[in-house]
Amino acid sequence: MNIFEVVLLQPLANGLIVFYKVFGQNMGLAIIFFTIFLRIILNPLTKPYMDSMKKMKELAPALNKLKERHRGDKVKLAQAQAEFYKQNKVNPSAGCLPYLLQIVVLIAFFNVFTKTLYPNVDTVASFNKLLYQPLQFAQDAVVNTKFLYLDIIKPDLISIPFLPFKIPGPMLIAAALLQFLSAKVTSPFLKQEEKLVKKTKSDMDDMQVVMQKSMVYTFPLMTLVIGYQFPSGLALYWLVFSFTQTYQQVKSQGWGGLTPFLKRFGLLKSTP
Repeated sequence: MNIFEVVLLQPLANGLIVFYKVFGQNMGLAIIFFTIFLRIILNPLTKPYMDSMKKMKELAPALNKLKERHRGDKVKLAQAQAEFYKQNKVNPSAGCLPYLLQIVVLIAFFNVFTKTLYPNVDTVASFNKLLYQPLQFAQDAVVNTKFLYLDIIKPDLISIPFLPFKIPGPMLIAAALLQFLSAKVTSPFLKQEEKLVKKTKSDMDDMQVVMQKSMVYTFPLMTLVIGYQFPSGLALYWLVFSFTQTYQQVKSQGWGGLTPFLKRFGLLKSTP
């Protein structure tokens, strides 16, 4: 057994089975509540990111003035921004952390599913290779993979008459939509910066903002691609993870990139 399996796969597999046994041998409920548990565990690591985003929002007016002052001179602007971040103890690259954590955990869960909860795989025998002795299944045990309309080991796909291919199911679509909303909430919305970008010929946004703009579309697309090919348990995990992350982001730093949309439809009061 390699380091990756010992450090990540084994703890995830064992944690999942603990929740499976606690919640009446329902794998769907086990994934949901284990995901929430993981969010609580990861919270101390993501909290610095949330605090950094909140501080960036507070410092936005001063940062925009700095960009206006050095408009057209990329070198001086980069130097001024670096000094500005240093003085205010802000790390703009901290925004990478939540996405990296998601990717690491997703890759580990992907491996757990492909080794255990996957079509044509002996689920009990495969789990027992990863489980600690007290949690191992009996040889004649049957793992329940049914949850609502889903079979956790199969993709969430729906067949439509006259269509030569299957389309994503409700849960998979919801997971992709929530990932989109989560990315939009993460991306900052600043009227002053929007006006400044329109005045400049080149994009002077910070690395963090550029990355967030890309994530708005790449993460939902990745969710659909993964969910289309792999077990729906992964999409269920992604759905719950995205929901809890979006809730945490809204609570910490407001509605971010969704602010214009919510104001347009009167769902959020405009600030003077």
